[in-house]
Amino acid sequence: MLYDCRTVADRDRGIAAAVDAAKSGELVVMPTDTVYGVGADAFTPHAVSALHSARSVDRRVPPPVLIGSRHTLDGLVYSLPKAARELADAFWPGALTLMVEHSPSLQWDLGDTGGRVGIRMPMHPVALEVLREVGPMAVTTANKLGQPAPVTAEQARDQLEYAVRIYLEAGAAVDPAPSTVVDMTGDVPRVLREGAIPFAKLRDVVPDILAAEA
Repeated sequence: MLYDCRTVADRDRGIAAAVDAAKSGELVVMPTDTVYGVGADAFTPHAVSALHSARSVDRRVPPPVLIGSRHTLDGLVYSLPKAARELADAFWPGALTLMVEHSPSLQWDLGDTGGRVGIRMPMHPVALEVLREVGPMAVTTANKLGQPAPVTAEQARDQLEYAVRIYLEAGAAVDPAPSTVVDMTGDVPRVLREGAIPFAKLRDVVPDILAAEA
């Protein structure tokens, strides 16, 4: 089912349907502030496996986790570095993914994470509504491996078809640049991928951050 979230009635019905689907262990496609993402409840292992299958990727490519509140971050990590909190305060919600050590007590199976996970709070009202109802979700680009990243839910449906229960359409992505990824697991923060948030802005907040390796 595809819901057009640009209309009030369809938006409310679509978000409710997406929340119900995710809580039932099914996949949903929703807009983010970058490209469209396909997501599953992060704490439902069979749903995360379905996410891998839908995209034709394996466990060696664990998805990032999206959250609907900055406070949720504290419950997911073993120990949150001061610099990570500063970056989250400065750029969340937004296109910044923080790679952190997740708490070993979490009852999830995202794939071969090596104890690390990328966490982001997106700046899109539809995504935030879904995330606040469902909780942390494993969300990654809503495309098949090797196919272009979709900038509409319709494009995502062309690729993922019936593997996904609910598609939420909110129009073309405004800024399809990927999120900037910062590794917070070492002694000094390091940019792994420079995306929508440029290095200079990160350095304004955390002066000792290292640039992405060429």
